[in-house]
Amino acid sequence: MTANTARALSRRRVLSSGLAVLGTTLLAPGLARPAPGIAPQGAVTALAFDGPAILAATPDGLLRRETGTWTRLDVSANPAALATHPDRPGTILAGWRDGALRRSNDGGQSWTRADAGLPGAAMLSIAVAAQAPDTIYAAVEGDGLWRSEDGGQTWAFVMDRPYLAGAEHDVLSLVSVAHETGMGGIWLYAGTRAGLTRVPDCFCRWQDVVAGDALDALVAGDVPEAAASLPEGEPVEILALAPDAPERLLAALPSGLWLSVDAGVNWARTASAPLTALAVDPADPLHVIAADAAGLRVSRDGGTDWTPFDLSKDS
Repeated sequence: MTANTARALSRRRVLSSGLAVLGTTLLAPGLARPAPGIAPQGAVTALAFDGPAILAATPDGLLRRETGTWTRLDVSANPAALATHPDRPGTILAGWRDGALRRSNDGGQSWTRADAGLPGAAMLSIAVAAQAPDTIYAAVEGDGLWRSEDGGQTWAFVMDRPYLAGAEHDVLSLVSVAHETGMGGIWLYAGTRAGLTRVPDCFCRWQDVVAGDALDALVAGDVPEAAASLPEGEPVEILALAPDAPERLLAALPSGLWLSVDAGVNWARTASAPLTALAVDPADPLHVIAADAAGLRVSRDGGTDWTPFDLSKDS
């Protein structure tokens, strides 16, 4: 038994105690309920694009906007994390703070369980692999990263939480970044309370985000070049990108929205308001939807200029 396997089994025993009633009251398959007059009210906790449609997790439930109309989907609670993939329109993954994970293949009209084998702790973030839409990653509170290679039917523990600034930290936000690592595979970038980190999808070790080839730098022991990094001491609460434009990465911190155009090496702040949710249109990486205390807003230039989301038409 490997060390990772032993840790995973230990976590499952500890985290599953007292959580035997996982997800039994969460979701009942059913039809979405049309509600043309509704719009997101209160704090939006997650956003995602499903093709041209927009998904918003709100205190009123999970909403879907298509052709100018908001529809409330048939879920009984507000998900904490959402994930979709441009190669699988209609496929939605939704995770909850009680550890439940559900999957819809029809745009949210019906749902099935996708959490068999997961430890039952809170879902903090879900990511679909940029180059393999059947591969899903889940960041689990107090645990680490889990992976499913069959669309959520089965799961395996793959990586401990990153050790940063003298302690392990939960992964608050996770994205699959389609850049070669130099070690085989592509990257997963993670936002934590101690900053930004990343790991190859072979899961050998967490690493800083640096310019150039990670393996060459590791072997040579090179000191990373000076870069305009994200501010130290701030949590990286949300990460977002379009899978086909992995060099354009957005990060939401308490100090505002930050943009990198070189896959996370250098950053510049584009907005100062803290955000509660963020999503990038996979068909247009300059089309960004965000939520803050004032409601939804939209950018058409990749996150620099923003206007209020016009509820009377498609934005």
